[in-house]
Amino acid sequence: MNLSFKTPMAVSKLQRRESELPEVRPDDDISANLQHVSWDFRESQTGADLHSIHPYPARFIPEIPRALINAIGIPAGTAVFDPFCGAGTTLAEAQSLGYETIGIDLNPIACLISRVKTTLLPERFVAVAMDCVLAAQTKTGVPIPQIPNLDHWFSPEPQDAIASLLSAFQDYEEPSELQDHLRVALSSILVRVSHQDSDTRYAAIPRSVSRADVFNLFLASCSRIATAKTHFGPSAPATVLQHDVLSVPRSAIKTPIGLVITSPPYPNAYEYWLYHKYRMWWLGFDPIAVKAREIGARPHFFKTSPATEEDFAVQMRTVLRLLCEVVVPGGSVCFVVGRSKIHGKDVDNGALITDAARELGMRSVFSAERTIAAHRKSFNLSHARIKTESVLVFRV
Repeated sequence: MNLSFKTPMAVSKLQRRESELPEVRPDDDISANLQHVSWDFRESQTGADLHSIHPYPARFIPEIPRALINAIGIPAGTAVFDPFCGAGTTLAEAQSLGYETIGIDLNPIACLISRVKTTLLPERFVAVAMDCVLAAQTKTGVPIPQIPNLDHWFSPEPQDAIASLLSAFQDYEEPSELQDHLRVALSSILVRVSHQDSDTRYAAIPRSVSRADVFNLFLASCSRIATAKTHFGPSAPATVLQHDVLSVPRSAIKTPIGLVITSPPYPNAYEYWLYHKYRMWWLGFDPIAVKAREIGARPHFFKTSPATEEDFAVQMRTVLRLLCEVVVPGGSVCFVVGRSKIHGKDVDNGALITDAARELGMRSVFSAERTIAAHRKSFNLSHARIKTESVLVFRV
């Protein structure tokens, strides 16, 4: 699976001219700049902006990539790269500053969100969304997809409404950008119209949801997306690759990389495939295939031959070897990573990544600990006791 999508540039803006880009800074200057950043960002507010158009667990707060970009700079003629792009925070923040961006993620829901964040709002989006609701309200007998255990998680009325909306989307021969926006709006409400307790608690609770509720929540989500993107116009292209980063070919990264900003999945902590399982099924993707290849997913640590911290170290070395190939000399690589609990052992993932980076010839120029927001939830409750994560910066 190797699906790519390149966003169009906004007509009203030009990509930042090379003469306006900061020069590559010496290690000492980068370290000094980063030392002045208060990494906890206690005042971070993302409740009504572009980064809140779709729920996503443990997503970057935008202040982190923004601070790294401003402190480090990027060589002229290169792009910002996130090999675990998730909900596209790094991509959107770098793009808003005028930098070309490239992101990779295995999770098709993550790629869908990232594409929507990095494209212009389609002019007819809200009007088409309303037309789709009107069409869905009159549809009868729409087949319900064959989804495992669907009746346990969704009542009959929401099932019918969701299937009718998806059918209405297919009736419109609209550009892929508009279809992506409609699907993100629907995806964002699926947990709310199901019996799942919350986006980070995988337990069924009774919940009464009507067909009308689904349609109203969908339109509200469309309005939220439109409002968040009213003043957003990408000033540089963005490429999103749906792929396993452990096997992505070097040739897929077509632009030289000057800066990497990423946060890999923490082993045995979050289960992105589980969090998005019914979203994937409803939208025609295969969550079981994602589960099998998802780095850090908890099932890997509880099978007959369980994964270990060394498996994670090997995976990170694979990612770092790719970065050594695509990052230009003098470019920077930034990781934000927390600790893990694996069979009761506290694992320092930052140390594993630092050791691997040094083995591959990268030099460490900065490290810091930041406090994780208390409200951030994990499927693995043992990780709730882990309060900090590491900010690591290396030079190639």
